[in-house]
Amino acid sequence: MDAPRAYLRENPACLRLYAVTDDAWLGGRTLEACCAAAVRGGVTFLQLRDKHATSARLEARYRAIEDALACMPAASRVPFVINDDVQAALACDADGVHVGQSDTACAQARALLGPDKIVGVSAQTVEQALAAEAAGADYLGVGALIATATKPDAAIVARDELTRICAAVSIPVVGIGGLGPATLSCLQNTGVQGAAVVSAVFAADDIEAAAAALKEGVERVV
Repeated sequence: MDAPRAYLRENPACLRLYAVTDDAWLGGRTLEACCAAAVRGGVTFLQLRDKHATSARLEARYRAIEDALACMPAASRVPFVINDDVQAALACDADGVHVGQSDTACAQARALLGPDKIVGVSAQTVEQALAAEAAGADYLGVGALIATATKPDAAIVARDELTRICAAVSIPVVGIGGLGPATLSCLQNTGVQGAAVVSAVFAADDIEAAAAALKEGVERVV
């Protein structure tokens, strides 16, 4: 994607259904096939996350997924970032990175990736959100909103705090953590731009259908 940062700024709704990969749910399927099915179903933003992979492994996986997505119609193109690893993102010319509070600092990621790539940042408080925005973040991932087995040690962010964060910053916010068909309603009237999901998409037997249902659900509450 040319100038992915500009694309995000012009199309913040591309954050509406944000899918984060997780190998735990593949069940013998390839990650690239699962990602393609997710995008066909309605996923609008994709993050490659593999905490145990080397930079070289992440680069290879990113390229494989990118090749699978390239076979789809041009209209299906979605922003595609890498979790944490700025060096891997540089090596494969990814659309950007998503970093946490304990990962590569947002300002450092921005300096390395330059002005045209996307930098997303995890935040749990208004203070963290404002600091990330000041450092050059393009969007925030806020959570966990609900306890989830995907990240069992994640601190829970209260709905009121999510609402305060959305009101405090001018960049888009995505809610994450425990979101699925039965819990999307917690996003209503908070000001978020979209929902980030992991198992709600990748653990589904029919990933494409699950993504389509989630996209419809998110559109109803956001």
